[in-house]
Amino acid sequence: MTDPELHDFWVATRTVILCTIGPDGVPDPVPMWFISRPEGLVMRTYAKSQKVTNIRRDPRVSVLAETGERYVELRGVQLTGTIELSTEPELICDVFADLMIKYEGLDPVHRAAAAEGYRAKAGQMVAMRLMPQQIVSWDHRKLSR
Repeated sequence: MTDPELHDFWVATRTVILCTIGPDGVPDPVPMWFISRPEGLVMRTYAKSQKVTNIRRDPRVSVLAETGERYVELRGVQLTGTIELSTEPELICDVFADLMIKYEGLDPVHRAAAAEGYRAKAGQMVAMRLMPQQIVSWDHRKLSR
């Protein structure tokens, strides 16, 4: 996919599958909500979650997003890289507010209030920023061209 196609794909994508490396070395896939930003995909989760434990031990991850019902419609993107964890409350609240806009229909005019209202929970959470080292994409709609 071209850069504009990738941008449109991320805007339309609702859920990605984040694969961390479990304690036994087996991939541990989990669905995640995310925000696409110029610096990479940004997510948030509970600090005590298994995925955070996995990332603290080994920050290498892959993320997969795909769409399409029939073979000729299949499109997807796989990102491979590392996750940077942050316990910075401001960032966690910022990510939360953006997730509420994207997924829950929060009016952006209420973004600052949502971020501030989340501050009490921020201590239990971490922000996760995926720093991609490789991007692989495919679009089977282009096969018939």
